[in-house]
Amino acid sequence: MKKTHNSRSNYKTNSWIQKAFASLGLMVLGGAVALSGEYLLDSQSLIASTPEALEKLTQQPNKNLVATIPAPTNFVTEVVQKVGPAVVRINASRTVQTRVPPIFNDPYFRQFFGDRIPQIPNEREERGTGSGFIISTDGVILTNSHVIDGADKVTVTLTDGRTLPGEVIGTDPITDMAVVKIAAQNLPTVALGNSEQLQIGEWAIAIGNPLGLDNTVTTGIISATGRNSSQIGVGDKRVDFIQTDAAINPGNSGGPLLNSRGEVIGINTAIIRNAQGLGFAIPVNTARDIAQQLIAKGRVDHAYLGIRMTALTPEIKQRLQAERNINLEETEGVLIVEVMPNSPAAKSGLRAGDIITAIDRQAIYTASEVQKAVENTEVGQQLSLELIRQGNPLNLDVEVGLLPN
Repeated sequence: MKKTHNSRSNYKTNSWIQKAFASLGLMVLGGAVALSGEYLLDSQSLIASTPEALEKLTQQPNKNLVATIPAPTNFVTEVVQKVGPAVVRINASRTVQTRVPPIFNDPYFRQFFGDRIPQIPNEREERGTGSGFIISTDGVILTNSHVIDGADKVTVTLTDGRTLPGEVIGTDPITDMAVVKIAAQNLPTVALGNSEQLQIGEWAIAIGNPLGLDNTVTTGIISATGRNSSQIGVGDKRVDFIQTDAAINPGNSGGPLLNSRGEVIGINTAIIRNAQGLGFAIPVNTARDIAQQLIAKGRVDHAYLGIRMTALTPEIKQRLQAERNINLEETEGVLIVEVMPNSPAAKSGLRAGDIITAIDRQAIYTASEVQKAVENTEVGQQLSLELIRQGNPLNLDVEVGLLPN
């Protein structure tokens, strides 16, 4: 009996201890909830204390109850928000004649196939898409010449959804520049920067409509400047290109290349097929000068000399000696390979085999330097050339002419 009493006593004691701990646990837990509730209620009362309050919150949200968190941003986001509305899509279409193979019209051929010969239309429509950007509030747009080359119809689609007919003010295939005008007012515009101040490695942002995907943004850096046209395989252009690793694809042509401040530093224009990370843009300083001439008179007058040339390198000297038995002692300069008939060079007395060593007393080492000197000279003015002809020095003044169409 005594043992039983102790057992019951122990049970009561344990029961009392358990209840005490349970009560203490509930107090602690309740205190935690109370503290949490106090914290949340103090923080804009995000937890409703009554069903009526909860229903009110769900039916009519209170703006004061929602914490305002700034959206994440960076300089690219800011540039896109600033410049994006001024970037447009340009659609160009043209009608071309379809050439039917003569055999399809041969009576002997038809007697075997008859009506099974497909009917080929005489005309078909070709369409292309590119990009552009607005430089004035009244609708002046810069783009590439090849985007609208030969187009019968040009339309411009704005970021607000409007599609307007575009009037081609002028094109310049030599620099791949064109100006288009739309009838609209109070349009968003871009700011033009200075491509002469570009530094290798600075940020580059491209906006355009590649592969029909409107308002696409890509980023990279300025990989190089001063890439001449022959280096990138477009020898018929007179531009020293900006190179970037920002993704440039078909449809980006004519769109802006921007710096980190949102200023246009170039016009995206060229890609090298099957290459990655190699895109090229026309420097904005060149684009600005060409655009001014196109707007003023609808064309650009390019200076013209009329020679084919190459830098005098050890490799060139070896080829001349091996293929033509010509041994040149000179180690620097630009070799004239060919003089075009009836060109300013021909009329001035330049000959194939002449080596240009200086222009206007400035030493010359590359063909691009000669091209720049000619391009910077107005039509009708003269260039003073220092030459080596068959080992003898020669000075010759050449009048610059107008590049034929």
